[in-house]
Amino acid sequence: MVLPRRCRRRLGLAALFATAQTKADIQVCYDCTAPSKRGKPVTTKMSLLCSTAEAKWFNDLSQWVDSLKSTPEGNAKYLDIFRKSCMTIDENGAQVWDLAKGPVKRVHTYVFTRPADGTLTLYSKYGEDLGQYTEPLEEMQWTLVEDSAATVLGYECVMAETDYHGRHWKAWFTPEVPMPFGPWKLHGLPGLILKAEADGGFSYLATGIEKTDRPIMPMYMAGDYSRMDRRKALANAEYYNNNQESIMNAQGQKVTIYSVDENGNKVAPPKFDGLRHSLEPDYKMK
Repeated sequence: MVLPRRCRRRLGLAALFATAQTKADIQVCYDCTAPSKRGKPVTTKMSLLCSTAEAKWFNDLSQWVDSLKSTPEGNAKYLDIFRKSCMTIDENGAQVWDLAKGPVKRVHTYVFTRPADGTLTLYSKYGEDLGQYTEPLEEMQWTLVEDSAATVLGYECVMAETDYHGRHWKAWFTPEVPMPFGPWKLHGLPGLILKAEADGGFSYLATGIEKTDRPIMPMYMAGDYSRMDRRKALANAEYYNNNQESIMNAQGQKVTIYSVDENGNKVAPPKFDGLRHSLEPDYKMK
């Protein structure tokens, strides 16, 4: 059974608050697991805000950083917070910096899903470049799987499957929450997706769900994101990831990038392979 289709300028806070905002009805927290080029799976915390009209997928820390950086006053506050988090004074009165302690934006992806427009827009960072693209929701077609019930967070869920941009997905959605949204770009089922798995070790699992009236904020600094072709952007990101040292040296930065093995020896950094490490490996498929 196949389900029917269901539905470069920096923006300041004043511009954002002048924009009509939708208030969310629920917020869902997810653990997102993916293979890494270092071999061990990596789990990231993400959030999904949903109303009946739209959904926003984001990382809370990243959104907080971007909200501050979107205005000169906020950026100054962020730099002050970063300095206080990372800098200490040693016994000789010298500054000691530990950048790992700072509130650093490590997740760059935002996804806005709007069934009324029939579109999905993704913002992210590809190598050195900020980019965005929009695609039609109708690209994702699901098939229900009989006798596939599961329980997630106390909600009875049904499984459906789809092939999307190079990966086969299984998703468990609950008709008890009749919103056609889910983690990342997954959408279009008659209920909220609480769990999803794809070949290659990618997965999403809801860890909490609650009612909320948080506003679904528009994209901060949206004007900084150039329109890109999805496949070209992913290919460019892989090239940058695997050639970062030579690119930076060509820019005059004179750096050496290396990893350290289990014996403490310097070795070449592992390579990123889109077929193994990308959610959408179709950019490498002919």
